Order: sequence, then C-alpha cells, then structure tokens
Amino acid sequence: MHPALSPAVLAELRRPRPYPAVSILMPTHRREPDNAQDPVRLRNLLAEAKERVQADPEVSRADRIDVLEQLDRALTEVDLVHAEDGLAILAAPGEHQVWSLGRTAPARVVLSDTFLTRNLVAAHAAERPHWVVAVAADRVVLWGGTSERVTEENGDGFPLVRVHDNPDPERQERIGDTPSTFRDEETKTFLRQADAGIAKLLAADPRPLYVVGEAAALALLDTVGPLARQATAQIPHGGLAQADAETVRQVVGPAVRAQAEREVADALDLLDKARGRQAFAAGLDEVWRAAGEGRINRLVVEENYRTTVRDDGDHLVPAEADQPGAREDIVDEVIERALGTGAEVGFVPDGTLADSGRIAAALRY
Repeated sequence: MHPALSPAVLAELRRPRPYPAVSILMPTHRREPDNAQDPVRLRNLLAEAKERVQADPEVSRADRIDVLEQLDRALTEVDLVHAEDGLAILAAPGEHQVWSLGRTAPARVVLSDTFLTRNLVAAHAAERPHWVVAVAADRVVLWGGTSERVTEENGDGFPLVRVHDNPDPERQERIGDTPSTFRDEETKTFLRQADAGIAKLLAADPRPLYVVGEAAALALLDTVGPLARQATAQIPHGGLAQADAETVRQVVGPAVRAQAEREVADALDLLDKARGRQAFAAGLDEVWRAAGEGRINRLVVEENYRTTVRDDGDHLVPAEADQPGAREDIVDEVIERALGTGAEVGFVPDGTLADSGRIAAALRY
C-alpha cells in the first residue's frame, strides 16, 4: 500500500480518468474482534465493484478486462493485518492504487470518470503531516511524519551523503558530529546544499519542519541558510541521521505534540475573533453552505466528528445510513470542499467545539 499522501499526490488522484474509474472505500479496524469483519466486507465490496463493471454497457470489453485485472492486483496489495481506520482501492484502465487511511470511511463502490478522493483528502489533513530533517556532518536524512509514524523519504536527492574527493585517513577518523567538524568549509558547503534541497521540498509541500542534530550542527545550519531559522522547532539530539523510524518518532514526539497544542489554541482564538466580527459559522449545516460558497478561511473540526445526513433541498438533516440520499461522509466532503477553495483546515480534540456543533469556521466575508 502507498505509504503517505501529499498535495501533489492528491492533485494527481483528482484528475479525470478514462471511464470507469472505480473507487472502493470501506472502514477498517486496528484490533480484534472488530477486524474480523474486514476481510468479509472487502470481498463483498470487491465483488460488487466487479459486477457493476461487468454489467455496465458503457464499459468496452478491453477496459472491462483491464479494470477487473487491476482490481485483482490491488487486492493482493491490501494489508489488513496492519490496517488503520479506513481503506481506499482505486482502479481505472491501466492503473490501480491502494491507500490505508488514518480516518474511517463509509463502505461504498463508485464508478465515475474521477476517483472519489474526499476521504483521502480528509485523512491527509487529519494526520497533521510534518517533515523531520536529521543533520550530521556527512549525512542529512529526510523523514515524513504524521501524528502516528515517521517514514524515511528516499527521493528528491535524499538522503544527502557527503563524498570526500581527497580522503584523508586521519581526517576520516575524526569526521563525525564534533564541533571541529562543523567549522570546516566542506561541511558548510554540504549543509548549504541540504538547506537548498529542503527549501525546494517545502515550497512544493509545505508542512511544519523539525530539524534534529547536534547543537554544533544546528548552529552551523543557522548560518548557511534560512532553513533552521524557519523550522517549527530545532531539537538538539545527535545520531538520528543513522537512526530507525521509531527512534526518530520518539525524539520528535514532544515537539510535535507541543505544536499541535499551539495549533489548537490558535484555531480557537481565530474562531473567537471571527465570532466577534460576525464572520463565523457553526454547526454542519451552516459550515456546509459556507464551504459550497467558497467563504471559509479556516475550518476547525473535532477529530472524531462523523455524522450521517441527507439534503432536504434547503438544509442538511439527520438521516440513517440506509435512507435514500444518505451521506455518511459529509464531514469529509466539507473538508475537501474547504481545502479546494484555499481554506486551512485544523482538527481539535473531541468536545472542544461542543458549543458550536463540533464543527466551525472563520469566514472570509
């Protein structure tokens, strides 16, 4: 399964596809006994998708054979042993993708000329993605992080490894995270390259950035470019350029949690100010309409808020999942709409927005 979403990946997923672009979504479970139902639900949804592709007169024979093969290949990539809270299988002529989601999704099968992405978009926002850069004198490693895990990023030139054109055996013995190493010109040049590479990455995928390294490394990084000074946090801790993912996660964890707390406080302050100037929406119905009008500047949602509604023409009203027109993932739809119009989206602990219907927004006008 694909390890992580990014704005570029989401944009690619949302482009038009040849019909039929098949989206299979379902909730999954991390623990027993709930996860026992996941394989059965997956088989049933896959069978439904195949039946609909086979019965659709708009699907050519060649595309039908192709998409059915793509669905079979996707099934072999599903890892329910390490399931999170949701699963998305996407298949179209010539391609398939499997995504594990840290946010639940309603069980559904959709055939269209685009993939259904609202649940992936909401899951990406809820994961609070961030970057971690581990700096050493001869190696700079980039990690992509979420609220639950970090994964080393191998691409865009990372990891950066310093190569010595004229190795000096005695100098090689001395190389490492020591103050003297961080005073030489080669190290400055190396870290300047790292600074430029990460600046390009942040321009393409902006996220909070945590820079980790020996105090001497951080001090030198401050002098070679803006990267360290613009970081969300600098964490003096050596050895992470050679560390495993769990070690990195534990070291940056306190800083990530502190940043999350600051973001919650900032979001609530922004909502209070918006209420004072009457640019405020509260409750799903108000926020849904504001999202459709492109008026949301900042959307704030309780982390586990889910509800099922139907549209009665004027308002969203509560509904049961089996009712005609029921929309189980309306919260994810609002999140995707808001992000699609340039709004920021933040999540707060359950109960934080109890007086605002669990979802609220600061409006542009």
